[in-house]
Amino acid sequence: MSYTLAADAALSAWNRSENGRRDCRTSPSHKPSRDRPRRRPKQRPTGLWLRGTVWQYRARVPAAVARIIGKTVVSQSLRTSSYSEAIRRARTIAGEWERKWRIAADQGLVWSPSPTPAPETAEPIPKSEAAASAEGRCAAPGEITCKPEADPPSVIGKEKDLAVSGKRSIAIVADQSGPSIQQVYDRYLDDPSVVRSTKTLLAYRSAYGRLIELISPETPIRAVTREVCREVLDTLRYLPPNAVKRYRGLSGLEAAARAKAEGLTPMGALTINGHIQKLSALLNWALNEGYIDRNPARGLKVIDPVRRKDKRHPFAPWQLQRIFGTPLYRGCQNDETGYARPGPNRPKRGRFWVPLIGLYSGMRLNEICQLDVTDVRVIDGVHCFVITTHGQSGTTDKRLKTGNAERIVPIHPKLIEISLLDYVARLGSLRPGKLFPELSVACTGYYSDTFSKWFANFLAKAGAKAPRTSFHSFRHNFRDALREAKVEKEIAYALGGWAGDGPDDESASAENYGRGFRIAALYDAIAKVSYPGLDLHHLEQP
Repeated sequence: MSYTLAADAALSAWNRSENGRRDCRTSPSHKPSRDRPRRRPKQRPTGLWLRGTVWQYRARVPAAVARIIGKTVVSQSLRTSSYSEAIRRARTIAGEWERKWRIAADQGLVWSPSPTPAPETAEPIPKSEAAASAEGRCAAPGEITCKPEADPPSVIGKEKDLAVSGKRSIAIVADQSGPSIQQVYDRYLDDPSVVRSTKTLLAYRSAYGRLIELISPETPIRAVTREVCREVLDTLRYLPPNAVKRYRGLSGLEAAARAKAEGLTPMGALTINGHIQKLSALLNWALNEGYIDRNPARGLKVIDPVRRKDKRHPFAPWQLQRIFGTPLYRGCQNDETGYARPGPNRPKRGRFWVPLIGLYSGMRLNEICQLDVTDVRVIDGVHCFVITTHGQSGTTDKRLKTGNAERIVPIHPKLIEISLLDYVARLGSLRPGKLFPELSVACTGYYSDTFSKWFANFLAKAGAKAPRTSFHSFRHNFRDALREAKVEKEIAYALGGWAGDGPDDESASAENYGRGFRIAALYDAIAKVSYPGLDLHHLEQP
């Protein structure tokens, strides 16, 4: 037995009418006009919706049945990405729903079709059995427990598989009461036991805004199943970078469908997994708070084809030569808008010093940009950078990535040859504030965000731009230089602020014992760092 959607029937009748014979075959509401000779695009059949890459069937519940089940719209996955197959399955499911609604209206029961669309359906359960369940009697094996019409549930519950006469069916039980995912998210961010930085909060709002929009903010937290999480993952797999800017006004599902049709390169696996990890963290918090019984997003991820060590590459020798051979280092108009144009000036401020310090110290970008003048100190007769959140000048705006990041790094002899100490002394005599006072802090609270954008443009103008290289590449150069100088691993970790490589590496826990390395030992190690082929003699000129 076949079933036909109401919209299909109406469309067929219209096409057979007098208007249809006028070659108008779009929709019954269309009126031919000479001003608009172009035909309207083909419309999807009623009830078909694309969620990620999987088609869904949605239909409005008749008012009489809606009063019984407490729901005005039903939705079911068609479990296919094929458009033609989705139409066939939608017609089958539409007929099933219509038959179940007639039964519900006659007997006060509600059914759902089987998970896999098929014309065969189980026989309805007599009203007497449902009434027995409502009276408190335990359901017999294979029995569906449904509330009678006299006592309708106010909220549709989650779906649960039950065996009925040897076949699989889905019974709806009212146990989805509780907060929505939006309410849980708000409580998650307001948790006083967790302290998050401004940058973390901005990242959370961006990621969770997309995730909750894909799931729907009103969705009860108990209705976020494993299947829902997988559909979110499937949608993220087709979203391109900067999807919000690229597809303004479109929802996440629409943007993913458009990007897939246009063949755009999607977000990287690291970004996708980061979004799913944030969803899992939210659901894990909900689990600990008792809102759900398990975390349905646990373990979900996509395979990242790029190894972690290959995420960033060190700068090649030709890149380093181009970077430090630009007008900024040989003579430019100024170090603001004219840094890439040759000129008579050789200003030595933040844009001049930050890349050099990164190359010869391995410090992270934000660690360099946020330095105070008082963070350059003489310790045991050695000039050093003191990387800490505590400032002798009373500043409280410094941030460190990890606990291992707080450390002391001796200043490399090459930086002293280029007159870094003269710059520090001159600046300190004026005002004991920031080492690079012209660098501004971003709205995230980090100095590195603004400088990172400038440096990306600087690389392009220097002709040194290459895949998987950025300012962080200086840190990889520094680590390679330590390896080539055969500096022992623990000293290298101490200089770079790196944690251990894995659970078998005891370097991280070993830092809790003793006083650490002598400054002289650290200086001897960093003095061995060199970059053969990189000529910086032109920087030693006054």
